[in-house]
Amino acid sequence: MKKNFITLLFFFCILQGQVNRLGINNYHRLYNNLVNIINNINNEGAILLKLNKKSPKIATVSKSTFGKTASGKEIDLYTCVNINGLVLKMMTFGAIVVSLEIPDRDGKLSNVNLGFESLDSYLAGHPYFGATIGRFCNRISKGKFSLNGKQYTLATNDGSNHLHGGEKGFDKVVWDARSFVDELGAGIEFNYRSPNGEEGYPGNLDVSAVYTLTNKNELMVKFSAISDMATPINLTNHNYWNLGGIRSGNILGHEVTIVANQYLEVNNNLIPTGKLLDVKGTPFDFTTAKTVGDHIKSIPKIEGLPQGYDHCFVLPDDSKNLKFAARVKDSVSGRSMEIYTTQPGIQFYSGNFLDGRPESGGYEQYDGFCLETQHFPDAPNQPKFLSTILIPGEKYNHLTVHRFFNE
Repeated sequence: MKKNFITLLFFFCILQGQVNRLGINNYHRLYNNLVNIINNINNEGAILLKLNKKSPKIATVSKSTFGKTASGKEIDLYTCVNINGLVLKMMTFGAIVVSLEIPDRDGKLSNVNLGFESLDSYLAGHPYFGATIGRFCNRISKGKFSLNGKQYTLATNDGSNHLHGGEKGFDKVVWDARSFVDELGAGIEFNYRSPNGEEGYPGNLDVSAVYTLTNKNELMVKFSAISDMATPINLTNHNYWNLGGIRSGNILGHEVTIVANQYLEVNNNLIPTGKLLDVKGTPFDFTTAKTVGDHIKSIPKIEGLPQGYDHCFVLPDDSKNLKFAARVKDSVSGRSMEIYTTQPGIQFYSGNFLDGRPESGGYEQYDGFCLETQHFPDAPNQPKFLSTILIPGEKYNHLTVHRFFNE
């Protein structure tokens, strides 16, 4: 029945002259797009963009099987394509960005997001490639915090500290997912209920993570959550970027601007001391564009840790308004990225722990960088930091936009 409907719609589009309106020059591509659209309507409830002379193309989403977990749970892979041909792939395991293909100045598409080609590689363990992180991204000192007179103990998976939600954070669970196409572009809405006590956190937490590849060549990430008990929450995305394209070399030549006059001082375990330090005159001053490698060797060394950036920068506007936070440019390919966020901080990580081993995807140190928008690390234990406690009746909201263009 569905096949007959596709065929009828296919010929109807030809008769109505919709081939040109769709911007597709051959019938095979038109047919494939129609199959994707009908599949999404039947399986995912996708909304068709209106076709008119001012909108000659449509964004699409398709779904395929990426593999199965050890318990036999099937993992779906979603492929979003915007009207300009950019391609975003995400999977239901960890709500992970598997790849993002964007054009260079000559129009050549390349994947700029570090990751793996198979599900098994993700299941074997990895450094959070492309993952949705929670309940609390970054570190919590000694895996402990007190809330409403009670002390909570979390998993310690980073030495004596809690990192990125624990042993089984949101990056290692299977999310429910629904794809969509709307006036903005194409995307996936992921949903997950984190039960009371998971990884030591209080309360049942209902989380939504919506990733949209917009027709303005943006990756828009929108998190929201509600809880039935007071609980810390600090969500982020952990994409590793290389704007030259993966396997193109390291990112030391990428030019970085971060609009932060201060950064958080950390101790030898990368836990904030509570002090906000000025960036002026330090290797952390990115208020004007500098390459990652300009001053990376001037960063004070910490015994037992690789040298590089792994610091939270304090954005000057700590309101919940969407504001410009950072810009990165690869002068070789011309690819550039700007980041806008509602969060008060942004963690700049230069891929220090990548070491070429299989769990690092074969990527070497500094082959990718992260710019993780977030609240401050260890905030539950730092009374001077903005609160990260979500209480019942309130809603957690977080919006970050990555804008891609060429220079």
